[in-house]
Amino acid sequence: MIIEFYKYQGTGNDFIMIDDRESTFDITDNKLIAALCERRMGIGADGLILLRNHPSLDFEMIYFNSDGNQSSMCGNGGRCIIDFAAMLEVIKTETTFMAIDGEHKGQFLGDTIALQMQDVAEIFGEGDGLVLDTGSPHYIEMVDNLQYIDVNKEGRRIRNSAPFKKEGINVNFVQDSAELEVRTYERGVEKETLSCGTGVVATALAMHYANCIGENLVNVKTKGGELTVSFEEFNGGYKNIWLSGEASMVFAGDFEC
Repeated sequence: MIIEFYKYQGTGNDFIMIDDRESTFDITDNKLIAALCERRMGIGADGLILLRNHPSLDFEMIYFNSDGNQSSMCGNGGRCIIDFAAMLEVIKTETTFMAIDGEHKGQFLGDTIALQMQDVAEIFGEGDGLVLDTGSPHYIEMVDNLQYIDVNKEGRRIRNSAPFKKEGINVNFVQDSAELEVRTYERGVEKETLSCGTGVVATALAMHYANCIGENLVNVKTKGGELTVSFEEFNGGYKNIWLSGEASMVFAGDFEC
């Protein structure tokens, strides 16, 4: 069977996108998904995303990490699938779709793609950092010299430490300078990625929670580009959270399986 795919990226976080509205792709074939995401012998990507029909919403997003396993919410992947859905003419400028963590709203604004995230009710301290769930679990730690930190080594150490080893966690190192800058070690990819959407959201909220920033509209720099996070406070948590930034198609092709 020949399957058409599209390669997308959002601030350097890259994904294999497949129009699977006929539900022909075998979501149990973890080895195939991992092979497609492999960067030397496959297409290469941080993850694979299926766009499927949904009975009441515009579409459903099914996300797999590059290890082949279905995973929790991906913010940049969510923004990319909005762009993909617009390209397929499934949506026009606004959408509501289903993901693994529930319904999401999105906006296709040409060069900017905006995704509404789930509310965050709890942030708590763990070790030297803060922990919160923005659709995926994140650990946030402030560092003095972000440029020189070994993200893969230190991220792997924290991700596999006693509090997080069983379920895993995404690890974010943040430098609070003139503008927020973050580097992220992603579970499932098991290395640093150029950008992580849920990590950028977690960083903005954690830094606001820790009184390091006072604004409710925050620009966050990643290795792959800049993203914007807006939010409102409520009852010690956060709501109406939006992640915005660029996303684009890189190329298209097909593979046989």
